[in-house]
Amino acid sequence: MHRTTAAHVRRMPVIGAVVALAAGTLVALAPAAHAASGATLPFTSVEAESASTTGTKIGPDHTQGTLASEASSRQAVRLAAGQRVEFTVPRAANAVNVAYSVPDGQSGALNVYVNGTRLTRTLPVTAKYSYIDTGWIAGSKTHHFYDNARMLLGRDVQAGDRIAFEAAGTQVTVDVADFEQVAAAAPQPAGSVSVVSKGADPSGSGDSTQAFRDAIAAARGGVVWIPPGDYRLTSSLNGVQNVTLQGAGSWHSVVHTSRFIDQTNSSGAVHIKDFAVLGEVTERVDSNPDNFVNGSLGPGSSVSGMWLQHLKVGLWLTGDNDNLVVEDNRVLDTTADGLNLNGSARGVRVRNNFLRNQGDDALAMWSLYAPDTDSSFENNTISQPNLANGIAVYGGTDITVRGNLVSDTNALGSGIAISNQKFLDPFSPLAGTITVDGNTLVRTGALNPNWNHPMGALRVDSYDSAIDAKVNITDTTITDSPYSAFEFVSGGGQGRPVRGVDVTGATVRNTGTVVVQAETPGAAVFRDVTATQVGSAGVYNCPYPANSGAFTLTDGGGNSGWSSTWADCSTWPQPGQGNPAPDPGRNLAKGRPATATGSQDVYTPGKAVDGDAGTYWESANNAFPQALTVDLGSSYAVRRVVLKLPPSAAWGARTQTVTVLGSADGSAYSTVVGAQGYRFDPATGNTVTVSLPGGTNLRYLRLAVSANTGWPAGQFSEVEAYLAG
Repeated sequence: MHRTTAAHVRRMPVIGAVVALAAGTLVALAPAAHAASGATLPFTSVEAESASTTGTKIGPDHTQGTLASEASSRQAVRLAAGQRVEFTVPRAANAVNVAYSVPDGQSGALNVYVNGTRLTRTLPVTAKYSYIDTGWIAGSKTHHFYDNARMLLGRDVQAGDRIAFEAAGTQVTVDVADFEQVAAAAPQPAGSVSVVSKGADPSGSGDSTQAFRDAIAAARGGVVWIPPGDYRLTSSLNGVQNVTLQGAGSWHSVVHTSRFIDQTNSSGAVHIKDFAVLGEVTERVDSNPDNFVNGSLGPGSSVSGMWLQHLKVGLWLTGDNDNLVVEDNRVLDTTADGLNLNGSARGVRVRNNFLRNQGDDALAMWSLYAPDTDSSFENNTISQPNLANGIAVYGGTDITVRGNLVSDTNALGSGIAISNQKFLDPFSPLAGTITVDGNTLVRTGALNPNWNHPMGALRVDSYDSAIDAKVNITDTTITDSPYSAFEFVSGGGQGRPVRGVDVTGATVRNTGTVVVQAETPGAAVFRDVTATQVGSAGVYNCPYPANSGAFTLTDGGGNSGWSSTWADCSTWPQPGQGNPAPDPGRNLAKGRPATATGSQDVYTPGKAVDGDAGTYWESANNAFPQALTVDLGSSYAVRRVVLKLPPSAAWGARTQTVTVLGSADGSAYSTVVGAQGYRFDPATGNTVTVSLPGGTNLRYLRLAVSANTGWPAGQFSEVEAYLAG
């Protein structure tokens, strides 16, 4: 979808299944008591970097705008003309699909060798569908470097045979090869109406648009048959209802058009299956309906067994699509979304699909005009969305994201995003129960160039409004995230809270920075979350803006490997950096989460740690004692606490009676410095210093105020904590 992904800039310097690479072959390994994530696919993929080659391996790289960053596994093989890459075939096959890239503006071919013998046919390669620019999307660069090309080999090969690809006429970067045993063309169903009988040209030379329309009209209530061949349509179909459109298989029946069905409504019962639709979309123009389906198929419809390629969007669904099923499809090389449920979707099931190289969200629900309800994305495999998320849920009620495998997201994208980003109005925020269960995320998350900080592998984002739905995240596996695993953020920079999140049962391996990246107020419960090979620290807990409130992480038990907290909210952890050594001169309290027993009007606790002595916290009035608590993030040997009031002379001198307490866990507090009267005087900057005794170690600093001679409340404009006395 068209989106301007602008967000805040901080005021600071700038588990389900496991995916393994076995001999370069992508396989899914199911853990105990949970099914493997992703789709059941008719092909096996082999990474080029695991094959033998005379070319040059590139990557790994996560830098936006580089060829390796958009590749599967962030690695590929670059072939100069005459160089080759040779794969060992992993299974019986008679067909292959290759993901590749050639330099902008160029075309050429791959010569194909089977067990050393060159085939007569070559595999054409081109930059025609690549190098997309979307300057209206903030943070985007030229992207969509790769494309896919397929061919039937004309022979059967067996596991262990060798297939080589040799660059001819241009440099070719080979990313991955998919090996498949394609079934013979299916026979025509009895009683069906063939488009050829209505004048369609299976050679692809003539315009078959009217023949398709006539066949649909004649077959109402039955089946339109698309025999093996290539068919060219020059305009879209509409008025499609109560009919099945069926081909002989997606490798055999091929329709060439960039706009297949474009209609705002339908009575439904439309079933589309078993053929390919190949478009000619070379740029992204959001005002153009360059989609396989644009609009509505009507209730009780289905799309299955399709190969969709070179379109803007696979399916952009609006209106009535109740109980639609989209399953067992391949969606490749779209310049925008793979599929978008654009509001009003009820009971839609999107399952067991394969999506690669999308120019926006691979799968999205966007609750515009009316909420998507009781709909799901289940057991899909998504690879290389190059400008957004693998799966995105923007609003909606009772949504399920279950059993998906997402890998290699690029700029502006997480593996899964659960969000209240609206883009347009009217928008229906998240409501009911959002179920995110049994998903596997591999090398997902990215550096957002608009925020100048990372996006996590799984992001919960209160972008335009607070999240108050129940969000249950269960049995998640996050592997090799370049940055964080779980992110809680208000992407619009307004500090809107994320509440009601429960994370149960997750395995995090080799995350670049932190396990939890909390950047907005709210709360989440974590239980049975285990982490290994954590790059920097367990938790980054620095809500923005600094006075917006706290994010509370509740330990529900069974967690391990991520107990440490990033110490300095003024800096971002870098991958593999580790927690920095404490700076004795750094204010440990600045920007940290602050809470209080009460506050008056807009004078909230966060104002006491925002670095601005002109703003202040004021407790509830006439209700002593009151207390302010600051979570420093980790246990520190604090030796000095500085308390401030606004330095203005308008703040008359006063004495506040303060007790300093400390805690390691936020529940059991002990007195560090007993109750004393501290005089704040504008003549001396309205600042007092409290020295803490040697041996003091605390994470939670609490200041209990029992009296104030200047106002019947506790008041601090800044609370500062230092290691040096």
